[in-house]
Amino acid sequence: MVRWIKTSEPDFDDKIEAFLNIKRESSDNVQDIVQAIINNIKLKGDTALLDYTHRFDNIDYKASDLLIPNEEIEDNVARVRPEVYKALEHAANRISAYHQHQLPTGIDYTDTDGVRLGERWTSIESAGLYVPGGKANYPSSVLMNAMPAKVAGVERLVMCVPTPNGELNPAVLAAAKIAGVDEIYRIGGAQAIAAMCYGTETIKSVDKIVGPGNAYVAEAKRQVFGKIGIDTIAGPSEILVLADKNNDPKWIAADLLSQAEHDEIAQSILITDDETFAQKVETEVANMLKTLGRKDIAATSWENYGCIMLVDTIDKAYSTINKVAPEHLELAVADPNKAMQNITHAGAIFLGRYTPEAIGDYIAGPNHVLPTDGTARFSGGLSVYDFMKRSTFVECNSNSIHAIGPDAITLATEERLGAHALSVILRLDKSHE
Repeated sequence: MVRWIKTSEPDFDDKIEAFLNIKRESSDNVQDIVQAIINNIKLKGDTALLDYTHRFDNIDYKASDLLIPNEEIEDNVARVRPEVYKALEHAANRISAYHQHQLPTGIDYTDTDGVRLGERWTSIESAGLYVPGGKANYPSSVLMNAMPAKVAGVERLVMCVPTPNGELNPAVLAAAKIAGVDEIYRIGGAQAIAAMCYGTETIKSVDKIVGPGNAYVAEAKRQVFGKIGIDTIAGPSEILVLADKNNDPKWIAADLLSQAEHDEIAQSILITDDETFAQKVETEVANMLKTLGRKDIAATSWENYGCIMLVDTIDKAYSTINKVAPEHLELAVADPNKAMQNITHAGAIFLGRYTPEAIGDYIAGPNHVLPTDGTARFSGGLSVYDFMKRSTFVECNSNSIHAIGPDAITLATEERLGAHALSVILRLDKSHE
C-alpha cells in the first residue's frame, strides 16, 4: 500500500522529512570492496581486469579481446531494427542541437584601467563513458552522455560496457556508433572505472568519467574523483508529478510508473489538491501493474518508496517540491509556467499535460543525466560544460599595471609576501624609466 501524506495532518512536515530520509541504497561493505578492486587494477592492470571480468561476468577474455573491433560493432549494429536505428539518429540529432546552444562564447574586454580581462573555454582531451548492463540496457544513456562530449570537442571518447556471459546489446553499440564513440571495451563494474582512471596495458586513462551504474560503480567514481573528474554520484531514479484534477488519471499513473519500473528503489511521488483524483490515480497504478512488463520491479518501488501527497491548493505544493528537489518534475497543471516560476530546485521540468517525463528520457534534447537524491538543490544535469574547462586571462601594459599595481603591492605587503610585492614593484619602476 502506497503511503499518503496530507497537509491537513498536524505532523505533515515531519512526515515529509521522514519520507525523504528513507534510505534507498545499501552501502554495507561497498567502500572496502571497491577500494580493493581499485588497488588491484592499479597494481596488476590487465591481469586484474581479466580476473574480475571472469568472476563477475562469467566469461574468460584475453587482453586483446577487451577492445571491441569495428567489424564486431558493425555486425551487431546490422542486427538493430531499422526503426530503432532511425529513432536513435533522430534522438542524437536533437540532443546534439540542444547542446550546441550551450557552447560558451567566452569573455574578452578591456576595463577602465586599461587591463584586458577575459576567459576562454577549451574541451577536455578524453572522457570515459560507463554504460550499465544489468537490469536493462539503455542506448538512450549512451547518446545523452556521449553527444555533449562530442559537441564540446572531446577528441577521445571511451566507452566501457559489461557483457555478462559475453552478450552485447546491439542497440547500445548502434548508439555508440551514431554518437562517435572512439573506443568500446567489454568491461564493467568498479574495475572499469579504475581502468579508465588509472589505465592498464590495454586501456589508456581518461580525464573524466561520466555515466550511471550500480552502487559499486558509484562508489568507484567517488573514490577516483580528484585523480580524474566525474559527472556526479548518481542515485536511484525519481519523479515528482504535480497534477490537478483536470488530468486523465491513466496518464499520471503511467508517468509515475515510468520511473518505478527503472529500479526497485526508484521513487515516484504524486502531489495533488484533489483527493478523489488521487484515489483514481492510485487505482490506475494498481491496474497497470497487473500487465506491466517490469511489474515486479515497479510494484516494489511504488509500494516501498512511492507517495501521494495531498495539499490544500496547488500553490501550497511549491515549498514541498523545493524541499524534495526532484530529479524529474512534471507540472501537469492549468498554468505550468506560473508553477515553474515558483520552483527553485529540480533537475528537469516538464511543462503541461502533454509533456511526460519519458519525452525527456529519449527525444526532447536536454540531457536526461540529472541530479538525484535532493542534489538538485546545488547541481544541474549533464551538459557541454561538464566536458569543458574555463581559463581566465589577464593582460596589462605599462599604463594599466601602473593603475592597479600599487594596490596589489599594498595587499601583498599586508600579507607579508615580499616576492609578490617585488614582482609588481620592479615592473612599475621599469615602466617609468
